[in-house]
Amino acid sequence: MPGARRSSEGERSERCWAFAWWVRSSAGTVELDWLDRARERNGMGIRIGMLGCSPGNGHPFSYSAIINGYCYAGLRESGWPVIHDYITCRDPADFGVADLRVTHAWTQAEEVTQALCRTADIQHALRHPQDMLGEVDAVIIARDDVESHRSLADPFLEAGMPVLIDKPLTLDRRDLDHFTPYLEAGQLMSCSAMRYATELDVPRSRLAEYGELKLVCGTILNDWEKYGIHMLEASLSLVASRPQSVQPLPGIHQGVAILLQDGSRITVDALGSVPPHFELALYGSERITRHAITDNFGMFRRMLWAFAHQVRGGIPIIDPVNTLDILRTLIAGQEALDSRREVLIHE
Repeated sequence: MPGARRSSEGERSERCWAFAWWVRSSAGTVELDWLDRARERNGMGIRIGMLGCSPGNGHPFSYSAIINGYCYAGLRESGWPVIHDYITCRDPADFGVADLRVTHAWTQAEEVTQALCRTADIQHALRHPQDMLGEVDAVIIARDDVESHRSLADPFLEAGMPVLIDKPLTLDRRDLDHFTPYLEAGQLMSCSAMRYATELDVPRSRLAEYGELKLVCGTILNDWEKYGIHMLEASLSLVASRPQSVQPLPGIHQGVAILLQDGSRITVDALGSVPPHFELALYGSERITRHAITDNFGMFRRMLWAFAHQVRGGIPIIDPVNTLDILRTLIAGQEALDSRREVLIHE
């Protein structure tokens, strides 16, 4: 049984035209010279290079399938059953992201690269990441091991190419300083897709109904280092106040309390080895709600669409101040857990 394949050239052209019109209408006529030249050169929209794969993280497969469509047999044999299940249950109309097309792929293992290319009909399997220079228009670094991010990203950032780096961008303050100019210039994007969770659309649009928002509680599986970013992205993109300090909480699992400048609080509990679980609870003076976050496909597609918008417009799609607040809070949280003391965000 065939899976959702890429649409016809006519359908893709129609989607590309509509997307370009929306960007020009909403972001003015800001257009990168290199991107205009790229369109003239290849006539196929924005060519994406997909880079890397890390243990337990199948994002190269899910991102590529969402952008390109997928081969049912290739996805089934890829070894990512959860991704297989949430990809194959979607309607074919859900696939494709603006005029992005993953054309090149590299991972650390040739057999993984070949499996990725089979899954998402990627034409070029490369032996070295630098082979993408001059061949693609933007890259996605789909690894969540932070120690690899700077060395993988720098050749592309230095070449002036747009880059999307999987969460978390870094846990090192010096690396964050290094990446900051690229974030501010709109060349680099990095976030958890939970910022775009479909389950948070209603509370985001009705925040006034909560009255005074006193407390936001996030609950995740695994650890703070890799998964804390999910709840930080979800919560700090909802609230207006900025984070001030992080304090470790006692208990048998990792937990932190984040004090905001307005005196309200965000707590995040990382439960360790438990069944998949992402939940955000909002406690206001007028309303209390809980939201289980389960729509991986929806949030990933929205994040990829946001990256396409940033590539097109050349300006940050996420306020760099918000991105930096989130990453500094993540770093401060790790320091608080390690030292068992309160850590100021801007310490």
